[in-house]
Amino acid sequence: MSEPVLQTSGLTKRFGALLATDAVSIDLRAGEIHAIIGPNGAGKSTLIEQICGGVRPDAGRVLLMKKDISALGRHARARAGLGRTFQISALAMEDSVLENVVLGAIGAGAGPWHFWRSALASETLTDRARSALSRVGLMDRHDRICATLSHGQRRMLEVAVALTLLPRVFVMDEPMAGLGADGSKLMTAFLDDLRHEAPILLVEHDMDAVFTLADRISVMVHGKVIATGTSAEIRMNRLVREAYLGDLA
Repeated sequence: MSEPVLQTSGLTKRFGALLATDAVSIDLRAGEIHAIIGPNGAGKSTLIEQICGGVRPDAGRVLLMKKDISALGRHARARAGLGRTFQISALAMEDSVLENVVLGAIGAGAGPWHFWRSALASETLTDRARSALSRVGLMDRHDRICATLSHGQRRMLEVAVALTLLPRVFVMDEPMAGLGADGSKLMTAFLDDLRHEAPILLVEHDMDAVFTLADRISVMVHGKVIATGTSAEIRMNRLVREAYLGDLA
């Protein structure tokens, strides 16, 4: 088995009396999709925030390519190779589709950019952004204002922004949220192909997508990982069925 590309070790976070994550240790390996599932309030979003630098853990470490990135902030982790999409859209709705993706390219660049006009004049950044838009099927909408896009198009735009970071790892928080059946099928097919570029840590409530895509699944309940295994192993796990899946398995 290959070495982990992304790894957490004992991540723990308390909010007052609430233990949001309880010594969570998971890993992500090259070429795989590792899904994190569980009921609302299980600690999945807190775990993602700790991995991506939005929440500082009380204990534990995050390693990317064997390097401890626990002390880095969000932007530094993005530059180190964490490409993230959000449960709730983080796009700039008043800007164009291309401008949104160039913003992602700026985050990956080595030099500071103080004005949009300077950034948009950079062939390197705009070429990277246009390439990402082509891959997600949005190049023909590059000059549209983001607010005019459909929900599904915005989800794909978020993926394009993440692509500009040339990530070592994708961290995706409910990419299927709000998509209809057709949109979910398109996103599922896209992610299935994307894993070969960089592995994906996936938080998702769409169990059809999870069982179709995931090489491994970890189940969180009350801040703890209660099981990790293949789709078949998770479906058969009695604790998982009682705590979360029920008849869905």
